[in-house]
Amino acid sequence: MKAVILTGGLGTRLQPYTLFTPKPMLPLGDRPLLEHTINWLKKNNIKSIVLCVSYLRRNIQDYFQQGEDFGVSIEYAISDKPLATAGQLKTAEEFIDDTFVCMYGDSVFDFSLKNMIKKHQQKKAFATMCIYEYKSRLPYGVIDTDKNDNITAWREKPEIMSNINTGCYIMEPGVFPLIPNNIPYGMDKVLEKAMAKKKKLSSFSIKKGFTDVGDMKSYEKAYAEFKDRLGKI
Repeated sequence: MKAVILTGGLGTRLQPYTLFTPKPMLPLGDRPLLEHTINWLKKNNIKSIVLCVSYLRRNIQDYFQQGEDFGVSIEYAISDKPLATAGQLKTAEEFIDDTFVCMYGDSVFDFSLKNMIKKHQQKKAFATMCIYEYKSRLPYGVIDTDKNDNITAWREKPEIMSNINTGCYIMEPGVFPLIPNNIPYGMDKVLEKAMAKKKKLSSFSIKKGFTDVGDMKSYEKAYAEFKDRLGKI
């Protein structure tokens, strides 16, 4: 099975760090973020990887080359402009002819991808999305009312929980015809099209093993957590 990693974004929310370094190449400890992702894939027996590259792509290509030094095989799908998530994925179409893993290149994963693949296969799904149980505390008091505008409860700064998309999927090659060529296109639109066509979309829920590195705050948090983990080894 192959994995497609989307690494072509501009990383605007992480500027100035990303002015000269693509986001997947930002350091996390002693190696780039993308190297952690590749090592995680290898640990889950995925050793054939397609990197979708665009912005500052030479930084990525020069570092990883064909993957020999990292124990994997790497191919490159190249675009000359940002194409958003699904648009980037479309550039990898020529490399894929079977079930594959698709993942965003700006997160750290540490869950059982093997179990996710197994569930996808058991469900005979068109696509399986890894979802993460995210908790957040509202900074305000929440007031509940009934249909007559009577106040029935006051919940001060309650904690809410939602399932969020981690940006890791198991997909069938049938997703590619749902993506237009050479235009920015979001993954949400692709899955909406799939649902409209009554395709089976499944989910794989995790409560740990996911760290987003999408903006300055989350990157600094991920870096601090990684340093803390190293100190306990």
